[in-house]
Amino acid sequence: MSNWFNRIITQSTELCSLILTTVLILVAGVILIKIGNAAIERFFRLRQRNGSEILPRERTLVHLLESCARYGIYFVMAVTILDRFGVPVLGILSTAGVLGVGIAFGAQSLFKDVISGFFILLENQYSVGEYIGIQGVEGFVEQITLRCTYLRDFGGQLHILPNGSIGTVTNHSRGSRRALVEVGVAYESDIDHVLNVLDQVCLQVADEFASIITDKPKVQGITNFGDSAIIIRVTAQAQALQQWSVEMALRKRIKETFEREAIEIPFPHRQIRITPQGPWLAPEENHDRL
Repeated sequence: MSNWFNRIITQSTELCSLILTTVLILVAGVILIKIGNAAIERFFRLRQRNGSEILPRERTLVHLLESCARYGIYFVMAVTILDRFGVPVLGILSTAGVLGVGIAFGAQSLFKDVISGFFILLENQYSVGEYIGIQGVEGFVEQITLRCTYLRDFGGQLHILPNGSIGTVTNHSRGSRRALVEVGVAYESDIDHVLNVLDQVCLQVADEFASIITDKPKVQGITNFGDSAIIIRVTAQAQALQQWSVEMALRKRIKETFEREAIEIPFPHRQIRITPQGPWLAPEENHDRL
């Protein structure tokens, strides 16, 4: 009777110990999850550098990292609890390792796309709405996922690019862009007068587009001698994607001002000379005489 009672006491003690250990593991796991979430939030807030709210793009990364950390802690907790209950954990881990290696080999491109997408978002290489160029394709970014980047060009075509295949990225939406206009004038023109006229045009365009111009238009001078014209270059700096508006305004004002100032913009001419000739006569033929 005493042996049975001692066995009951021993088993009860072991059961209580297992239950207490399980509870402690669960509590420790919850605490680690909260600490991990707080650390991830703090990391991304420090990247903002001003204490502002985390951007939607980075919020996606926060959720992703929190999920990875949470499931990793769940896995460690489950393995530890099963080991405490005498379950052969090593066999399970070996089987899971073999399956993981097989899945990794079978989905290499997928993992590569996901990892590349994660770093694209983390490093903020480009964002939705920006105009970029990738692998010879240029357009506006419509969507970024962990696997693909969706790019729509000026023709309206949607290009879906796997993140793992993205190499060099050209971002046209960050920083100021140069507006460049080259105009040709006749060799007989008064160059000093032409340069003064172009300076006036630059001042007018600078006032008209003051909100988007970061560096006022300037006449750089003569850049080339063409076959029938002297080439003069005008440059300016404008906000990203606004340089085309500045270039079109410069060309329009230059054309109107040159017409008003009687400054010739030469263009190729072709002369065709027609020389009058007499009627075409067939060569005489030799005929036998009777």
